[in-house]
Amino acid sequence: MDPIRDTLQRLRETFRAGRMQPAEFRAAQLEGLGRFLRDHKQLLQEALAQDLHKNEVDLALKSLHPWMKDEPVAKSLLTQLDSAFIRREPFGLVLIITPWNYPVNLTLLPLVGALAAGNCVVLKPSEISKGTEKVLAEVLPQYLDQSCFAVMLGGPKETGQLLEHKFDYIFFTGSPRVGRIVMAAAAKHLTPVTLELGGKNPCYVDDNCDPQTVANRVAFFRYFNAGQTCVAPDYVLCSPKMQERLLPALQSAITRFYGEDPRSSPDLGRIINEKHFQRLQGLLGCGRVAIGGQSDESDRYIAPTVLVDVQETEPVMQEEIFGPILPIVNVRSLDEAIDFIKRREKPLALYAFSNSNQVVNKMLDRTSSGSFTSNDGFVNLTLPSLPLGGVGNSGMGRYHGKYSFDTFSHHRACLLSPSGLEKLNEIRYPPYTDRNQQLIRWALGSQSCTLL
Repeated sequence: MDPIRDTLQRLRETFRAGRMQPAEFRAAQLEGLGRFLRDHKQLLQEALAQDLHKNEVDLALKSLHPWMKDEPVAKSLLTQLDSAFIRREPFGLVLIITPWNYPVNLTLLPLVGALAAGNCVVLKPSEISKGTEKVLAEVLPQYLDQSCFAVMLGGPKETGQLLEHKFDYIFFTGSPRVGRIVMAAAAKHLTPVTLELGGKNPCYVDDNCDPQTVANRVAFFRYFNAGQTCVAPDYVLCSPKMQERLLPALQSAITRFYGEDPRSSPDLGRIINEKHFQRLQGLLGCGRVAIGGQSDESDRYIAPTVLVDVQETEPVMQEEIFGPILPIVNVRSLDEAIDFIKRREKPLALYAFSNSNQVVNKMLDRTSSGSFTSNDGFVNLTLPSLPLGGVGNSGMGRYHGKYSFDTFSHHRACLLSPSGLEKLNEIRYPPYTDRNQQLIRWALGSQSCTLL
């Protein structure tokens, strides 16, 4: 007996039977997700969980019929009597592998899109977030039709066994290292993937800006969830002059947010586990501690920290920090900052602070990243109208709002031609005279990709 194979077979039979096709069935699953969130706010213990229902679930329910409608496309003169459209069809059986840092939101956001698109879903929550894993495994299935949904538990070994099986789509959120493992496993079955990865997100601070405003926004988004956010600013690039102005402003912001003793603040989180705590504690030895630096292993506490005199070759600049540590690297100009960013892997997010639109636009035009924000942090995540996704080493694919629905849908090109009217088609059959070829080119028009 192979419990994984048996579960996947059950879900595939549901999909092949067409149960997920009707909009009404899909809506029932989304409504179940909404009830799950409403009924278990306290159990989930994640501040954003209650807002997810209002944003993604409600948006999907309200927009389901328009999203599912066939999308007409432009036609040439040759196809004027045909019906040409794109139909968004579910892939089939999809696997969603989720991380530990936002275990509710980063699980349910892609799940909304997968169910709305009409897929059967296997959910693999992170084993590191034990409390949430248990809720998702034991409670969530009570709100969904279990003929189209299953939760699989376990660590890396069990995930590896799961990946040996064929899926029709895989959605993974996590590190680039594990992302490569997932992609290699998917390649064996030619399974398409979305990889929501991370990386080192640069934050450029121009001399022409108010240091306290910058400090408030950078500190808030850097130390939110104890820095364990994939789109958080990972390091600051600024001139030595701006660094002198920024350090006291950052200290002021940290004190205002978390008090004189951040350890006692209810608004500052803790590191997820001992392994990550030890890794972060090792990074505190890079450069020089200008702010914070205190830690307590028994509480997995690391103070909001700012590092200066950091070298590009040090470990803190070689890996995603994923903790409450902010290195500052000095650059002499905007051009040097852009060159620094372009020498490295493309980040998931890039931030630029300046009062000058010219500076912001130059940074935007000359760099590449999953997202770009000027004079703020990851507020873009609150907009379902904007996609979230990486580029290069920070991932591939995108989701949020309708982008989630499209990610989990196969875009099928459809052309329905009438069975009669054969006389009109005779010009496309050989033998080809010069006149026929001219007529065909004219009928196809400029939109055609024909080689004629």
